[in-house]
Amino acid sequence: MILGNPIAIGNTAKIYLHKNKIVKVFNEYLPDTESAYEANKQRFAHSCGLSVPNVLDVTIIDGKQAIVMEYIEGKTIGELFFANRNQAEYYIDLSIDIQREIHQIHADSLEPMSQKLRRQLESAPSLHPKQKAELIQKLDSMSYENRLCHGDFHLYNLIMSNDKVTIIDWVDASVGDIRADVCRTYLLYSELSGEVAELYLRLYCEKSGLSKDEILQWLPILAGARLAENVSDESAERLLDIVNLYCPSVE
Repeated sequence: MILGNPIAIGNTAKIYLHKNKIVKVFNEYLPDTESAYEANKQRFAHSCGLSVPNVLDVTIIDGKQAIVMEYIEGKTIGELFFANRNQAEYYIDLSIDIQREIHQIHADSLEPMSQKLRRQLESAPSLHPKQKAELIQKLDSMSYENRLCHGDFHLYNLIMSNDKVTIIDWVDASVGDIRADVCRTYLLYSELSGEVAELYLRLYCEKSGLSKDEILQWLPILAGARLAENVSDESAERLLDIVNLYCPSVE
């Protein structure tokens, strides 16, 4: 299959538009189950009635795992947001409504968020063993109701097409605490713009009735877990600063 040039390149895959379908081709180093693992999460979200691209096939293309899915034409809300900063509050508010819709869904068939976070904390190269132990202890102490969490929810994973918004990129979805999912979004925004992060957090709290403290209690855990991802040196330094604020490192 000749796919041409990718329309996007991520950490784990390249995205192609081919015959009016999206083809996601995974990097070779990933486990053989990666495509099916992600496709099952997306299918689950779709089955819950959320606006999610339909998975059409899980296949092999030129020896690499691939997912073929419905193509959603439109612009990301991230693109619209930065092109219309005078409507910033409108776009953030719209995204929060969608995130809260996701959070209404009870999901027990997906990987538990706590399991994924524990695995990330244990493998984070920059964390001192004492910090890992403290963060895992804090993780284990959290109590919450299991809900569907996107895991990588931000404006660029939302596509607007004819006033309909479609949620993409479900690879990090899990079942867990919605406060952690909100805190993860806040953490991602804060890496780019403190102003956007604070606007998002304020509007989410106003809509949900949750307090900032309830959400931000997850911050050191999520910052530590993110260190296991492919982040830049600058981001890693910032994430370590967050962890050190709550769990000082041992000299």
